[in-house]
Amino acid sequence: MAEAMLYEAYTLDGHVIFKIKLVTTSSALKGAIQLGITHTVGSLSHKPERDVLMQDFEVVESIFFPSEGSNLTPAHHYSDFRFKTYAPIAFRYFREMFGIRPDDYLYSLCNEELIELSNSGASGSLFYVSSDDEFIIKTVQHKEAEFLQKLLPGYFMNLNQNKRTLLPKFYGLYCVQAGGKNIRIAVMNNLLPCAVRMHLKYDMKGSTYKRRASAKEREKEVPTFKDLDFIQDLPDGLLLDPDNYNALSKTIQRDCLLLQSFKIMDYSMLVGIHNLEQAARERAGEEATGAADQKRPAPPQGQKSLYCTAIEAIQGNAHGTRALDTEDQMGGIPARTAKGERMLVYIGIIDILQSYRFAKKIEHSWKALVHDGDTVSVHRPGFYADRFQKFMCNTVFKKIPLKTSPSKKSRGTLGGVRRANAAGAGPSLFAQLSSSNSLGLPHSHSTETEGDKRPDLLPKTPTHDEVTTKSGDTTLSNSSLGSLGLVTTSPSVR
Repeated sequence: MAEAMLYEAYTLDGHVIFKIKLVTTSSALKGAIQLGITHTVGSLSHKPERDVLMQDFEVVESIFFPSEGSNLTPAHHYSDFRFKTYAPIAFRYFREMFGIRPDDYLYSLCNEELIELSNSGASGSLFYVSSDDEFIIKTVQHKEAEFLQKLLPGYFMNLNQNKRTLLPKFYGLYCVQAGGKNIRIAVMNNLLPCAVRMHLKYDMKGSTYKRRASAKEREKEVPTFKDLDFIQDLPDGLLLDPDNYNALSKTIQRDCLLLQSFKIMDYSMLVGIHNLEQAARERAGEEATGAADQKRPAPPQGQKSLYCTAIEAIQGNAHGTRALDTEDQMGGIPARTAKGERMLVYIGIIDILQSYRFAKKIEHSWKALVHDGDTVSVHRPGFYADRFQKFMCNTVFKKIPLKTSPSKKSRGTLGGVRRANAAGAGPSLFAQLSSSNSLGLPHSHSTETEGDKRPDLLPKTPTHDEVTTKSGDTTLSNSSLGSLGLVTTSPSVR
């Protein structure tokens, strides 16, 4: 329907007609999506729950929605359309794995009208968000939908092994057929909640070749910046506490390894930054001007899905973080800038439905001819994953250095002084005897080493050869000590 919308806009004359067609077609697409999802989720309730089988990933169910209605579908005021559901049993299992009940899924997507986002992707995809900020609906290309179908068995295996991941959470894959056009959509988790204002937003790949936001993008209210913009805006990166940094690094490493195994590349890290200090100043300004009395969006209540917030995805602990208290209600990762500004960071890996196929190989080869091949975005999956991981863990995110408390420093200094005094407090008994000329001991017979002079060490047990070769020295030392009236004991023979 979205493609038919563009076709009609070019064939009709008049600016006003164009606008009417645009609104009507977009509304028809959203209505068809909601009707189709309502039917497919409702029909699943009549199927018994069971384990997912291999053939479940290849199932495609189809239902026709005539405008006058039928025995299985309600009447509607849109054009006739057909709705397809891919792998319904498998996606039901995925939703259950993330704690999404069927009634919650329907309520979020179909209770109120979907909200269309103005910022479309670079590929021209349309984005819709549910009214409760829980789910994102994205239109995908035919090859992307086909690749996701092939990816489902491996995706299923990975989720069983590890539910905490920065990879997209797919909750459904559908297709709307109308007017000879196929519009494929994927339902995913919402990475950037609309209830939290994002002061900065970045889409980063770890590449530096033409990775800067365009002039047109910068004119938007909240532009999406890129890698070079981040290096310029935040040269010292985002500072995380050691626990969250280690958890984030581990999660990125694990996700990159999985994407590499599937030969996936050209993915990005979407980073949304909420500046707590700036948000406080904005609230104070609104209260001063009286704008605070105007209607505001409802305060965030937290996402219902499990493992879908940024702090949950990296196995972090949002409740144990200092100095953020109640600010973190939507699962952002606490961070700071080098200037000490407090941030909440929302992250996730996006655009994973790009495999390193023949077309991408040709694209990399062409870009490598005109630029440094290691800096372009399109690259081999192994190299891409390694470069992506290093950029995220070394440039974007950094660990806050641990500071030693003054008390520990003083204890360490005193301990070092004590140890130094104990080691060099004064000469030992044997050293005093050897260095004293009044005792009449010849210096040439003193064979103790510096380590043997320490009174807190056990005497070294001599070997048989040492006893034989140094028997004269031992006799001399014993006789000399005996003449002084000192009692000596022979070491025990092992």
